[in-house]
Amino acid sequence: MPRFTVHVRDEWLTVPCKDATCSIKWLGFEALKRYIKNKPDNGGIQHIKDVHFGVKRCQGLGLLDNDDTIVDVLEDNDFVELGNITNMVYMFSVCREIDYISLDGNSLTSTDLVNLGKGLYKIKLTPEAEQKVVQSRELLDTIVKENKVVYGITTGFGKFARTVIPVSKLKELQENLLRSHSSGLGSPLSPERTRMLLALRINVLAKGHSGISLETLHSMIEAFNASCLSYVPEKGTVGASGDLAPLSHLALGLMGEGKMWSPKSGWADAKYVLEAHGLKPISLKPKEGLALINGTQMITSLGAEAVERAEAIAQQADIIAALTLEVLKGTTKAFDSESHRFCDRVQDAYTMRCCPQVHGIVNDTIEFVKKIINTEINSATDNPMMFAERGETISGGNFHGEYPAKALDYLAIGVHELASISERRIERLCNPSLSELPAFLVNEGGLNSGFMIAHCTAAALVSENKVLCHPSSIDSLSTSAATEDHVSMGGWAARKALRVVEHVEQVLAIELLAACQGIEFLRPLRTTTPLEKVYDLVRATVKPWIKDRFMAPDIEAVHRLLVDQKVWNIAGPYIEKYCMEYIPESRPSSPTAFALDPPPSPRKRVRLE
Repeated sequence: MPRFTVHVRDEWLTVPCKDATCSIKWLGFEALKRYIKNKPDNGGIQHIKDVHFGVKRCQGLGLLDNDDTIVDVLEDNDFVELGNITNMVYMFSVCREIDYISLDGNSLTSTDLVNLGKGLYKIKLTPEAEQKVVQSRELLDTIVKENKVVYGITTGFGKFARTVIPVSKLKELQENLLRSHSSGLGSPLSPERTRMLLALRINVLAKGHSGISLETLHSMIEAFNASCLSYVPEKGTVGASGDLAPLSHLALGLMGEGKMWSPKSGWADAKYVLEAHGLKPISLKPKEGLALINGTQMITSLGAEAVERAEAIAQQADIIAALTLEVLKGTTKAFDSESHRFCDRVQDAYTMRCCPQVHGIVNDTIEFVKKIINTEINSATDNPMMFAERGETISGGNFHGEYPAKALDYLAIGVHELASISERRIERLCNPSLSELPAFLVNEGGLNSGFMIAHCTAAALVSENKVLCHPSSIDSLSTSAATEDHVSMGGWAARKALRVVEHVEQVLAIELLAACQGIEFLRPLRTTTPLEKVYDLVRATVKPWIKDRFMAPDIEAVHRLLVDQKVWNIAGPYIEKYCMEYIPESRPSSPTAFALDPPPSPRKRVRLE
């Protein structure tokens, strides 16, 4: 019985097919059924029969006709991807000829790295990088030939740094290093995050200070371009001598051991996955095992994703806050008592009035952290490092993850405030004594609970974030027989920063849903054009809340809108236009706040129209 592996959103599902004369459309629906079966919210899919999807081959990126029979267009164990038909056509048109990013070890950005993780680009080296790699390897070969004693090249590691290894066993030394250090635990990184990890390690090696051979580096690039991705557990690094455990797992697969995944083969023994793509396992030369695992790439690649997602949600948080300000009938003239002459309020609450200050420091925090992450992305983090131009090797501490660890702890603390202030705005939307709207934003309260527990969910996420914001980098446990006696704990800093960012996205999704629901009670009044377009975007995904229904799919659907930056894409052009017309010295992509009336002070307020 043929089996097919179908990629639905972020999951890979195996679908057996008893009758190969079934259509591609049947295969898609079977995959969808399996996808929603394991989701408590049905994956945000309310009516499966109403879903319109496209199916394409993962290998070759061919878009398939839904009416084709499986036997005519697929082979047993083929991999296909299910998605929105519009996006499928777009993906097919742009990915048939995938562009390359040229790595030189000096110019990669966090944005580039995230896009590499998504599979939007392949990798190649610049000629200058190749030359540096060759020169560095020549220096290392000379050291081996002359029987010099250099840490990690002709000696053991850590506590065994004074143990000299015979030349005949240097290959075994490097292989043993990868095998013994592949001791991580936990769930494997997703294909996207493993791609980022591999791309970043390639970028560091391209600097030409690691002593790796050009042959081995090219093998890594070929594996990346074929999406042959090792099984890398997320736990096990203390971020000191680099991310030793995860990077060892990454290298172990390239060596043809352990497990590996590719779109063509799925999960299988690494040697078979490489073989399926016509690739050979790397054969380690002296020092190459160490060159593959010394570095902060686990911390930094996950940190790059965290800071990119933080930047995206911070932009959209301003827009959501503006929508809430409208629904709560807030004022843009926060210090003008005349603005409230028809009500008993003189000033708005801090959650509305102080948005520019609270959101503003988050933007500055993200900018600060992004600079550190981008520096770390292009830093030499190996040990020992080779300096071919000086004919010298240096044992240093560039592998220590303190910089990205501290920065990512700071990122978590900073971006959390977006959720903290958002949850308070949700409270104001749901509380009739504060909003002048029906309790919990629903008619027939009592019979219907409306947004009562959605607010509780936001409160739960904010509370969880408070624990996650406790810095991991203030901890240190001595390892390697007190040789590595101060460590950064940066791996956990990166993972929890990502979790904090995700919680922030989810809380703001709830606020966006609540604000759009509040608009329903204010019709026929209308807000500004960009905010109406945001409302239309949400309503194209989630219907108004007339009476109680299963709410989790609504929250997840709007969360996906934010992750895909669709709210920003809708409102962003209006913001940029306003900034250019009214405050040309400001940066269009980082407005401080939004309001709906002409701002009393351009330095403090940015309105949408």
